[in-house]
Amino acid sequence: MKFKSLSLVLIAIVLSILVGCSNEKNIKLPLKYHNGYGFFRPALSGMSTYSDEENNPWKKTYLSVSGVPKDWKDVKVGDIETNIYQSVYQNYLLGNITKKRYEELQKSWNWKPDTLELSKETIKTKIAFVYGKDTDGITRMIVDANNNLDFSDDKSFVPYDISPSEEINDSILLKKAINVSFERFIHNKKQLTTIPLVIVYMSQYNLFMKNFPQYAITNLDGAKIAVCSDHFHNVSYYNPDIVLLSDSLKKGDKISNEKLTTKNEFIEIKGKLYKNIGVNLNSNTLELERMNKPKSELYSTQIGFKSFPFEGEDFISKRHISSKQLKGKYVLLDFWAVWCGPCVKEIPNLRDLYNKTDRKKFEIISIVGDSPLKYLEKLIKKDSITWPQILSNESNKIKETYGIHGYPTTFLINPEGIIIAKNLRGEKLEKKVLDLIKE
Repeated sequence: MKFKSLSLVLIAIVLSILVGCSNEKNIKLPLKYHNGYGFFRPALSGMSTYSDEENNPWKKTYLSVSGVPKDWKDVKVGDIETNIYQSVYQNYLLGNITKKRYEELQKSWNWKPDTLELSKETIKTKIAFVYGKDTDGITRMIVDANNNLDFSDDKSFVPYDISPSEEINDSILLKKAINVSFERFIHNKKQLTTIPLVIVYMSQYNLFMKNFPQYAITNLDGAKIAVCSDHFHNVSYYNPDIVLLSDSLKKGDKISNEKLTTKNEFIEIKGKLYKNIGVNLNSNTLELERMNKPKSELYSTQIGFKSFPFEGEDFISKRHISSKQLKGKYVLLDFWAVWCGPCVKEIPNLRDLYNKTDRKKFEIISIVGDSPLKYLEKLIKKDSITWPQILSNESNKIKETYGIHGYPTTFLINPEGIIIAKNLRGEKLEKKVLDLIKE
């Protein structure tokens, strides 16, 4: 009898554990990595060379390299970061970055270091490179592919010259890829990793650009999810984009960026809503949080969700403006900068739309970021801008709240504060707004 009772207790415990696991709010999904761009649209990011400035806060983090060709001219040395967060953390521990600088970076990146995920032991996150002109005046480059800080055992190459207006082609870029080695911190151990690195050269601007063609795949309840690290700019996976892969996708198909779920945004899988918490590189997992609320009760920058509340003052009138005051009308939230060509080009369209609409039904609120105030003032006068302009600053952090990484970015918000469209401009924006306010 005692044995039977004990068996029943054990069964009950196992069942309770299984039920608890199935109802867990936070889910960790193991990742499997693949080379290439998959269904994501590849993007390129810049490469920085070392500076001799005396007050450069990064100077102590520079790599010490050898094997630079002696017959090259106009030589520049630099490195490519695979994981800037691990690099900053370990260089702070080494004393190469001051505490003040370390805290400034955390604030500006909105980053709280997870010491359980990061390695206290120094790992090789950087990949060194050098470029210069050979004896024939041709620009050549060497990448320290084996990460031994010596260029003499690596081959030099002429970087692929790409035009700024040229459409990025997967197959062409992948043919130019170099296999490079660096270290990751996975399962609390250093792990040597080799993946492709693509480098291109925009000779028109004497600018080198790069990306890492790698993505990851995981599964949830039979649904396949693809994961990309920050548009292929790095392989830290700190800001991962995720997307649900449908069976209708064919080889070569690309998913538009607007359909990607960024960090802290939401993805719907088999009728259930999940928040993209991010990737934990140490455990090598994608972390999702199961949501119990509907879209209309959750804040996000995605269509169908509540827009984030904001407040600030109009640049010209100094009048206080808040999202609460705008409830009951359609609102175009327009993020722009004075140096952004497409933004400035759109001003006449916005002015025409503003003049055609009733302020009781529709309002435009422009959020200005990263812009010199004197140029903003000139543009407002020159282009007869009469709708409110709010500066995104350290006080209101509107740009950071909305996760703006590029301009122009717009959100069309309905009278209930729900985002109903993104990045509409010109005739499409005007038609959409005029149709809505006629209803």
